[in-house]
Amino acid sequence: MDLSLSQLNALDRTGFVSQIGWVYEHSPWVAEQAWEYRPFATIEDLHTAMERVVELASSEKKLALILAHPDLAAGLAKVSELTSASRREQAGAGLNHLTSAQAEQMRNNNVRYREKFGFPFIVCARLNNAGTILDAFAKRLENSQSQEIAVALEEISKIGRLRLESAIS
Repeated sequence: MDLSLSQLNALDRTGFVSQIGWVYEHSPWVAEQAWEYRPFATIEDLHTAMERVVELASSEKKLALILAHPDLAAGLAKVSELTSASRREQAGAGLNHLTSAQAEQMRNNNVRYREKFGFPFIVCARLNNAGTILDAFAKRLENSQSQEIAVALEEISKIGRLRLESAIS
C-alpha cells in the first residue's frame, strides 16, 4: 500500500479498515474504532488514536489482541499462520536463520512463556535481533502476568507504529 495520510483520512470506514486493519495483528477492530478520530494530521496522531482504542478496550479484548500474535521464530512456526508483515519482521530480526541451538532455545522459551502466561511472547522484532530477543525472553519470564500484559501491549504498539510508517507515504 502506498497511500498518503490525506487519502487515508478521506476513506469511509470500510476502506480505512481495508487499508490499515492489518496493522494490529488479526485485529481490524483497532483500525475500525480509530476511524472515529479522523482526520489525522500526522502518522503519530493516527498511531495515538489506535493506542487509545487499545487502552480503552476491555481486558478480554486486550488479551484477544495479544493472543492474535504468533509465536516467534518463523522457521519454527507454521509459516502459513504468519501474516506477511510478521514473516518479514521476524526474518528481518534473523529468526529464520537461527542456529540449531538458538532454534531449540527459542522453542523452549516459547513453551515456557506460554505455560506461564497463557499467551505468546511478543516483542517488536524490527527493533531487535535473535540475541536480544533471547535475552528478553530470559528477563521477561521473571515478570508477573500483569507486567507481561503491559509489556506485550507496549510491544504491540511499537509494532503498529512501525507498520503505519511503512504503509503510509
